[in-house]
Amino acid sequence: MIRKGFAGMKHELEAVRSWAREKLQGGKEPPWAWYQYTKLVETVDAILAGMATTTTTENSPQSEQHPGGHLRLVDSMNPQDNAQPHPVGLPTRLPM
Repeated sequence: MIRKGFAGMKHELEAVRSWAREKLQGGKEPPWAWYQYTKLVETVDAILAGMATTTTTENSPQSEQHPGGHLRLVDSMNPQDNAQPHPVGLPTRLPM
């Protein structure tokens, strides 16, 4: 798969939406296809709206990288390893 930039992906989605709208306006499609084209247009609209939100969020000052903000491993203070080990080799009894 060739990786396209954000603008290329947006352009292709807009082209698909335009194609689906042309099919809807043509009036020659069967009812089941009309429904699918309608759902396609709605889905592309939702994806493009999400992409616009993501673009706005990525450009905000909060999303900038902070120097020294690397992940680090920490030891858990919560003792979750108290479970009894399951004995190996004993048969499992299933209900009948």
